[in-house]
Amino acid sequence: MSLVRRSSVFDPFSLDLWDPFDSMFRSVVPSAGDSETAAFASARIDWKETPEAHVFKADLPGVKKEEVKVEVEDGNVLVISGQRSREEEDKNDRWHRVERSSGQFKRRFRLPENAKVDQVKAGLENGVLTVTVPKAEEKKPEVKSIQISG
Repeated sequence: MSLVRRSSVFDPFSLDLWDPFDSMFRSVVPSAGDSETAAFASARIDWKETPEAHVFKADLPGVKKEEVKVEVEDGNVLVISGQRSREEEDKNDRWHRVERSSGQFKRRFRLPENAKVDQVKAGLENGVLTVTVPKAEEKKPEVKSIQISG
């Protein structure tokens, strides 16, 4: 059952424009109209490395803390997953447009060897999930002078 009801009425406020890359993009990432539980699998995640840690930031507007999971699997794979629930449908409501997607998402990131996976921290504030993976201190090569005889 689709929430979008098609109409032949011209909508002058719509920003729906033809995009030549749209069909290519839809083949990679399903949109809300493609299925009942279309994933917002394209949850956008930034990964930056600071001198102290690897920091991941994900935009998850409308997702509650209880709907998100952050895990480390296989010792060095960070997994961020969750689900955005669909809004309840009321038979008396008349929907004009449904653009917010719902469904499940899951992203995996292979962490480098210097990641301290036992000290991962995560927080969700204002719709932004921040995952911090501390880095182990780099071992500086030990230099040993050898005295030359002769």
